[in-house]
Amino acid sequence: MGSRRSAREMAIQILYGLDINPGPVGPAFEEHLHWWKMADEDREFVRDLVEGTRERLNELDSLITDAALKWELSRMAVVDRNVLRLAAYEMTEHENTPVKVIINEAIELAKSFGGEDSSIFVNGVLDRIRVNVGRDINETAS
Repeated sequence: MGSRRSAREMAIQILYGLDINPGPVGPAFEEHLHWWKMADEDREFVRDLVEGTRERLNELDSLITDAALKWELSRMAVVDRNVLRLAAYEMTEHENTPVKVIINEAIELAKSFGGEDSSIFVNGVLDRIRVNVGRDINETAS
């Protein structure tokens, strides 16, 4: 498994925990680092994903709500909601990461941690977010 995928897995676990038990990012991040061995570059990627997602939570939740037709954020499964938040953050802040990669990684996270239909739901919502933020599905990294 790639180091970026492992970093996203760690980020989703931290975001899930913070959604269930709100608190500061630092202690949650440090607790996970104790169990996950990864390169400094990957740790910084995790930190960026978690802190950036948490800092922009209201904006990301608005993007998700606009794209998740007839779904209230509070009714979404916790895993799905946080996979969507993470991917929406990456889609809007990491413009050098191809959108296909972001969506594919989110689908894989949903398959690994979510319910039976999570990957289908996540794919549909992220594609609408992609359109709403003006990202081209066929773009390549700059």
